Amino acid sequence: MIVYVVIFLIILVFALPALVALGFFSVVALSFGHLGISPTSAILVLLAMFVGSFLNIPLGRARVVIVEEPGFLGLFRKRARRLQGISLNVGGGLIPLMLVGILLPGLPLGSTAFATGIVALSAFLFSKHIPLRGIVLPMGLTALVTVVAALLIASNHAPAVAFVAGVTGVLIGADLMRLPDVMRREQGMLSIGGAGVFDGIFLIGIISALLAGL
Repeated sequence: MIVYVVIFLIILVFALPALVALGFFSVVALSFGHLGISPTSAILVLLAMFVGSFLNIPLGRARVVIVEEPGFLGLFRKRARRLQGISLNVGGGLIPLMLVGILLPGLPLGSTAFATGIVALSAFLFSKHIPLRGIVLPMGLTALVTVVAALLIASNHAPAVAFVAGVTGVLIGADLMRLPDVMRREQGMLSIGGAGVFDGIFLIGIISALLAGL
């Protein structure tokens, strides 16, 4: 009996990540379907985002800052030099923005801009900066605001507007508008969209498009 339990646990450990990945891809593929993007294109986009998550494009020149770090047993402090600057992650930032650029010409610009403004304001109000963790944003609440805004403002194009407003609004409200505060408190290189496929910029856009399509 114990042997069967052990075998079951081993299978579960190996199968669970595959099931989670399959479920995540199914959600993404369904969301892309609402945006008029084929499953094949969805696979290519996800692969590009995965590879791009390891690439960062510097935005401006980095500068050297002097920081104090804990020394031996935390009793002494020492000074160290670090580079401070901003970069845009290809997978979690640039590629979602490229998708926005592809969808935007077919959408009503005024309604899309209005929905984006609402999402940006809500993302700024909902988000907060936590030292050593970065900017934290409740994705479920932000996605709900995005979906409601898209359905009320542009119901005929709700999925695409939700994706564009979700991606662009989160980028503006949670990243750019909180950037001065983060730069004052953090030392080191900051990457916008640095979590790649699992960054809030992309996930909120995908969740919003899925919910609006349903």
